[in-house]
Amino acid sequence: MNEHLLNSKQMASFVASGYLRLDNMVPKDLCNACLDEMKHHNGYFEVGAPFEEIWPKNTALGDTFRLPQIKGLIQSLVGPDPLYDHHFPHLTKANNTRGPDMHQDSVIDFRENYFDIQLSFFAADTPDKMGGTFLIPGTHYRNVRTSEITIYQHMKGKVWAACPAGTIYVWNTRVWHGARSNRSDKDRYMYKLRLNPTQPQIGLFDTSDLNDPSIDSILNTNHGWEGNEHRYELMQRIKLWRYVSNQPDYDVGERFMRRIEYNPQIEAA
Repeated sequence: MNEHLLNSKQMASFVASGYLRLDNMVPKDLCNACLDEMKHHNGYFEVGAPFEEIWPKNTALGDTFRLPQIKGLIQSLVGPDPLYDHHFPHLTKANNTRGPDMHQDSVIDFRENYFDIQLSFFAADTPDKMGGTFLIPGTHYRNVRTSEITIYQHMKGKVWAACPAGTIYVWNTRVWHGARSNRSDKDRYMYKLRLNPTQPQIGLFDTSDLNDPSIDSILNTNHGWEGNEHRYELMQRIKLWRYVSNQPDYDVGERFMRRIEYNPQIEAA
């Protein structure tokens, strides 16, 4: 399993951007079988049940989320025994124009450090014309009321899932996102699965490259929309990175966080 865990640089990217795109996660033949199941499959299982116990066996979708590379991805973020939250096969019909629908799923989730994940699985080739899910990287530290951002359409740094079959996007459930128009003549499916952690999300990934010097610059990524508040966003990333990497004194640059953490009264005492 260890060879399928996220490395530290990937985890730093998840902390900074709130998502990862992973191509070639699901073989083509399994993708085709999953696509067929999606067309006849929806509904929810028992929310809050252990994922392994509740997830169906002897099905294409059951086999997909038990692939070693996907189990390693899940373990890296929410641990080896996550809870099932919900799933749904999202369908956007051919030649369908979508209106403004940017939103955030976790509007009531104010837990510190803990985060749920969603896996968006694209079982068919999804070219730009077909649309796909869009994400605004780095917005997972900005809790909003869902309708507050519905009309936002052209934020800097916006990315969308134009990708080949077998691609999985995994993202922090607080990332702002939505569905794009499908201007092709084929229906578009995206299979969404949400999972909850059952343990502190500390050091769950491969930490062998934890001291890689590029991690500082990854955490310092500027997505474009932050503007003059980039330093505020960086502070939130440092806090989460300290937690997931088990490095309580981690800082960037010339001790960036020291400016707000240094307390002369405590030091004198």
